[in-house]
Amino acid sequence: MLCGWAGIGNVGLTAVSTLRRLVRAQPFGEIEPYEYFEPSRVIVKNGLIKEMRFPTTKFYSHRFVSGQPPVAAQGGHGGPPLLLLVGEQQPADEGKAYEMASEVLNVAERLGCRRIYTSAASVTTIHHTARPKVWAVPNTPTLLTEVRKYGNTILMSEVGGTNGDGLISGLNGILLGVAKNRGIEAVCLMGEVPYYLQAAPWPYPKASISVIEVLGSILGLRLDLRELHEMAAKVEVNIEQILDALATAEELPEQVRTEMERLRQGKQPDIGPITEQEKREILEHIDELFKGETGNES
Repeated sequence: MLCGWAGIGNVGLTAVSTLRRLVRAQPFGEIEPYEYFEPSRVIVKNGLIKEMRFPTTKFYSHRFVSGQPPVAAQGGHGGPPLLLLVGEQQPADEGKAYEMASEVLNVAERLGCRRIYTSAASVTTIHHTARPKVWAVPNTPTLLTEVRKYGNTILMSEVGGTNGDGLISGLNGILLGVAKNRGIEAVCLMGEVPYYLQAAPWPYPKASISVIEVLGSILGLRLDLRELHEMAAKVEVNIEQILDALATAEELPEQVRTEMERLRQGKQPDIGPITEQEKREILEHIDELFKGETGNES
């Protein structure tokens, strides 16, 4: 089962949604939202309120056809089934997130699922022009050797400066913990997102591409990611425009302006150390720009 929820850069949601579309997985169920979410909006039809709209959490399935490349399969029998879960939102309450994780695993166990992958974002000092790596966290030591063989992937415990420790917030981490308690193998794959883009109001498809490439390799899928690459190119143009605007905004503190200029130069992989205070100031000003508070509409 592959699971993707909305989160930073919508990395996991974009990755799993794209895979669902490419293999033409079919919906077979969903988790009722009423216990987990408030209404996100109301639907208006013919000038009248028709219904309230809740975030959806849907299950999809696809069965590979024997003797055919998985990406070309149109259904049928013979190969192992692939389950996918696409969640538009995560419960804000931690207790509700735990309940949802348990409900997802109830479905997985009922259908005989033996391995679960969640996908998310890892916020790092990577530059937006670099190819994101995938950080991986398995829920059992027996998976360590296998995960080390994944392309463009590094175990989170082996990332420099982490001392083997880390944190996975939300359902992507909780699901791994609940799966471990039930004896189900699970791995979280996290595409790198530049720290200065974690508050951006758009997806970061570059990280999603890295996650999809790993999942495609694991599943033996040949995937056409041209559409996602085109989206990533457009996002990169937007990022450059944002950095230009920040670097020239008069009200920025000097250390923030200096950092923005370094980012514009595209120096990588090491963009230089920054303090936590500087990082907070950078993110605050990025938030202001996204909200239009700097007066710079670009």
